[in-house]
Amino acid sequence: MKIVFIGTVEFSRKALQKLIEMGAEIVGVCTKKRSDFNSDFVDITPLCKENEIPFRFVENINEKENINWIASLSPDIIFCFGWSSLIKKELLELPPMGVIGYHPAKLPYNRGRHPLIWTLVLGLDKSASTFFFMDESADSGDILSQKDFEVFASDTAKILYDRVIGIALEQIEDFVPQLQKKNYQRIQQDNSLANIWRKRGQADGKIDFRMSSQAIYNLVRALSKPYIGAHLEYNGKNINIWRVRVVENSQQNIEFGKVLDISDNKVLVKTYDGAIEIIEHQFTKLPTVGEYL
Repeated sequence: MKIVFIGTVEFSRKALQKLIEMGAEIVGVCTKKRSDFNSDFVDITPLCKENEIPFRFVENINEKENINWIASLSPDIIFCFGWSSLIKKELLELPPMGVIGYHPAKLPYNRGRHPLIWTLVLGLDKSASTFFFMDESADSGDILSQKDFEVFASDTAKILYDRVIGIALEQIEDFVPQLQKKNYQRIQQDNSLANIWRKRGQADGKIDFRMSSQAIYNLVRALSKPYIGAHLEYNGKNINIWRVRVVENSQQNIEFGKVLDISDNKVLVKTYDGAIEIIEHQFTKLPTVGEYL
């Protein structure tokens, strides 16, 4: 089974490494030289060079010259793991077995953008790792493999990201032999259950102390490394916040956003329903007690 691999993030690198270790026949790789969009971008070409796999740098995977290059490799199947743009019909129909995509959510629920970030922002306690046959819509094709996972209150973006990669690699070990033997199932998604998460913008990462303490905690952990970080505005500048702790505060006559205490480089701030202790941050000059954030 000849495979063309498309990807450009940390998960892509680990998935490609797993396929190589399994002895899969990788006939070509499409990737990017750089990415301003993917905060978890990784150069996977050293892995290609080490294993003598032909590779091609692309921007628009759907351009005719890129499709022609892939076609020249005569792939039976394409794996697209860690790619931020839709693949169009001509490429989807090129390999006889189709194109396999990946989405770390419990499809048909939660299709769309930034699934791990939204999972943490919304405080979900369960999700799933899903491989599926791609079609012209986002994350709507038949499911090949799906494995549930729990999301814990202590999970940061990095912890969850690493756990999901581990689960996905186990799935790859299971379904690649099934594909090779033509012994796999395609499970059609129930589109009536689907929702689509939107692309997030800079405003979605802004901490507003009118939010509940738990909502702020979820936002901060969702955007922690490898992502860009949540932020608050102070003296006209955006200050990245990397780690916070929920603190009970029953004072009803204190307005949200007020700095309650400064200790050991930590900043305690009143929220709508309690307080948040800012533990890891990028303040160059700390605010003072009584100021408002």
